[in-house]
Amino acid sequence: MTGSELSASVRAHLKGLPEKLAARVARHMAAAGQLVDDEPEVAYQHTLAAKARAPRIAVVREAVGEAAYAAGHYAEALAELRAAKRMNGATAYLPIMADCHRALGNPTRALELAKSPSVVKFAPAAKAEMTLVEAGARRDLGQFDAALRTLEVAPLNSKSRESWVVRLRYAYADTLEEAGRLNDALTWFHKTNAIDAEEITDAADRAEALEKRVERD
Repeated sequence: MTGSELSASVRAHLKGLPEKLAARVARHMAAAGQLVDDEPEVAYQHTLAAKARAPRIAVVREAVGEAAYAAGHYAEALAELRAAKRMNGATAYLPIMADCHRALGNPTRALELAKSPSVVKFAPAAKAEMTLVEAGARRDLGQFDAALRTLEVAPLNSKSRESWVVRLRYAYADTLEEAGRLNDALTWFHKTNAIDAEEITDAADRAEALEKRVERD
């Protein structure tokens, strides 16, 4: 890792550091970016090393928060993303922050973040992330009808095959099944599978299992 793997925008945030220090921080952040999907804990340690050297740079704190989230350190992730938000005012972290609240057993706080005014201005993918978190928080509270309504106002029938549409449809199907609406759930598992070319969900298996269940009933 040389640090050149980072995007130009991220590297630009490090330019205020002494050259050698900036290079070291960049290497840790680049390593974290490479490892976060497969070895999130190792990625998290790399971001902590970057933070130890550059604690006042928002993109560094953002990286720590995202790696902590991936590694399941939700309290730490929430604290780091709050710090990044205080530094740069960015709202892109809100869905992860809301999901951290869910993971920490505070779905009500997650719902409060989901209603933040800035969410309306999110791009479709980011808005879908917040919708998923909001619906999940409703389920955490046992409010399945509210969870379904939350998902129903999302673009479930979008012609896009992007992953955020797949995940919205899957969440809707899963919530329908949990709510006891088995035939509707089966329909939506099939609709999910129809656009899930990358197989990011197990919609096909869920549909097959649910078909057998419906037949038995």
